[in-house]
Formats: sequence, C-alpha cells, structure tokens
Amino acid sequence: MKLPEPIKIEISDETFAGVTYHLRGALVPELQIEVSGQAVMFEHHTLLWKEHGVNIELRKLPGGVKRKIAGLDFFITRTAGSGRIAFSRDWPGQCIPLHLARGQEVNVREHHFLAATDNIEYSFERVKGVRNMLLGGSGIFIDKFHAKDADAVVWVSGQGNVFELELDSGEEIDVEAGGWLYKDPSVTLESHSIGLKSGMFAGDHKLTWNRFTGPGKVAIQTLYTEPFESEAGGGNTAAAAASGGVAGAVISGLLRG
Repeated sequence: MKLPEPIKIEISDETFAGVTYHLRGALVPELQIEVSGQAVMFEHHTLLWKEHGVNIELRKLPGGVKRKIAGLDFFITRTAGSGRIAFSRDWPGQCIPLHLARGQEVNVREHHFLAATDNIEYSFERVKGVRNMLLGGSGIFIDKFHAKDADAVVWVSGQGNVFELELDSGEEIDVEAGGWLYKDPSVTLESHSIGLKSGMFAGDHKLTWNRFTGPGKVAIQTLYTEPFESEAGGGNTAAAAASGGVAGAVISGLLRG
C-alpha cells in the first residue's frame, strides 16, 4: 500500500471553477477568495473578513426539516457582488481545496466544511450503525458535495496536518475514528472494534477504528477533538439534535446511551 502523503499548506493565485483563491498562514490558515461572477457559499461563523463590496445573503438548503431534526444548518450564507472575502476555522490545522470536475462528488466529515462555490449540490448522509454513532466517534452525518452541472471547488478545514492516500481497489486502511477528514464516494467506511482485556479486576476495554476500503482517496487529519468529550459542546451533534424537537430528543438520548 502507498503511504499517506502531506498536502501543500500555502497556495497563491490558484484559479478553478470561476474563482481565484489563496491559502495563507500555517497555524490557523486563512482562505482568501476573489469573488466575481461565481458566488461562494459558507457557514456564517467561518467568515473572517470581507471587502465592503461583497454582500452576504441567505441560501435555503434542500431537506430543511430533516436537517433541522438532525441539528444541521437549515440555511447557509453566500456571497453577492464582487471583491475579496476570507474564512478560517477556530482550530490549528490546514485548509484543503478540493477541485471537483463536473460530475464528481466528495464526502466530508461533518463540521469540517469551510466554503464552496455556490454551483455545487450540498446534501448529507446519515452514518448507519450504532457503533459508528457511539463507539466509532465518526459522527452521525457526512456532508456530500456534488458538482452536478459544472466544475466546482469545496474547501475543507482539517485539524492538525492533513495527509491524503490513494487506495487501489480492495486496499484497506484502518484509521482512528476521529482521524479521517474526507473521502471519495467510492471508498467504503466501516466501524470495527476489538475487545482488550487488561486483567481480572481491571475490566474490559474496546479499541474502535474506521476501516476504509478502496478504490479512491481518503484524507487523514492528525489532530481531532472528540465533540462528545468537549466540555463546551461546540461541535456536539447530540446537543444540536436536541433542539430539533421530539425526534431530536430521541437522537440525543440515543447518543447519551
């Protein structure tokens, strides 16, 4: 198997799908985009700064009721007008540009989407299996981006350093449950656990990881803060789901065990 390779940190004057962008900074990187004819969509809390000529408006996402129950964004923000706009996340890591030719798709770990050209289809998929939801720590949902009608760009924010691996057909790699960032749709994901016995009185322990099977690309991030263990609960899907009413309460209760 080939080894995961590091991804370039800084990029200047890269143009694709109607936008020019720049990646600057190594600790908490800034994504700067030159907006003109092609609008860009993003989560509002990722906005760092913008030129006065760039306006912001709301875009309603499909599947609104299901997204609300799941604790996901019902609306997303997008640009209008021309000028420069910049984004960042609240963690040390890398910003990764994913260039999608027309017809291509990418699956991204929830809460790691930074921005995308507004011509892309943005949906989600629920990860099946209780082990994935509880023990695997891989999150309940995967963001899906599909360049259905034209070339598009998705920018994602990885925690720590990000490495990319190209798996051949049937090749497998086991990744710590919080360690993956994005993958091709052709790469399958399964949660695996093994029991670890530490002695008669010490009790049993479990080691859980995600197994990815090719063909296709998968990205690995070196730093990950498990949202279920976060005191602030900023990325806690269970807490967000609880605001979705009865169905949200059921999901939240299931996650708490």
